[in-house]
Amino acid sequence: MTVGKLIRALGLPESTRVDQRVPKKLLAEHGAATALDNRQIQDGVEEIRWLAALKPHLIGVPAFEDAQRQYVELAVLSLALKTGAKLGRLVELLHRAVPYPTLLLTASDSGVSLSLAHLRASQNEADEMILDGDLMAVVVPADGGGEAFLSALALARQPQSNLYALYQGWLDTVDALDIARETGRFQPSLTREHALARHAALQQCRQLQSKVEQLRTQAAKERQLARQVTLNQEIRAGQTELQDLQRVLAGEAT
Repeated sequence: MTVGKLIRALGLPESTRVDQRVPKKLLAEHGAATALDNRQIQDGVEEIRWLAALKPHLIGVPAFEDAQRQYVELAVLSLALKTGAKLGRLVELLHRAVPYPTLLLTASDSGVSLSLAHLRASQNEADEMILDGDLMAVVVPADGGGEAFLSALALARQPQSNLYALYQGWLDTVDALDIARETGRFQPSLTREHALARHAALQQCRQLQSKVEQLRTQAAKERQLARQVTLNQEIRAGQTELQDLQRVLAGEAT
């Protein structure tokens, strides 16, 4: 999978293209919080490019504003990292530095990843935007997640009521790609409510998987028979719950 293939899958209008290099120093000035952040930027970032600016008059999707957010533009950027760079922190710094909700395509040792995060106005600093909720970052499989994912990623397939809804559509699409790592098949969520239910099930699934692995480790070390029996019962219960969550992720239940 390449950044170029993902850009083509987005199907962005030519009028939205910017394709300008962003100096690393701007990321350091607007995103870095510590001296360590600055070093990571200088040592880890190969190139940043502002690929596209999605504005209402260019894509026919209205702006959005409420008490906390003002979505007047969406940004599409690419980030190329050097070998050995720490992916997570650098991606977070870039999302914090850009004043618009951003769809970021990052090329790193891990492959190509997609990341998104909603923004809201800071309560403490005027005219400052901060991340609103968790940053979502998912590595795209080598096959691009399949034609179903690439098709679902297209701009034209996202909600068109306003820029906030459009960006949420991309978030839900990338979340569905993350869910496909558990189910083995990409399947877009049918509604916003369906997406919320699947996202919650995914978090529960991964927490439960971690718990079951810990129980298995304990059971392998346990020497008391009664305790082994108890641990094995807990493992079986966890596996049953995991199967139920897998059905939610696969869309068999909501």
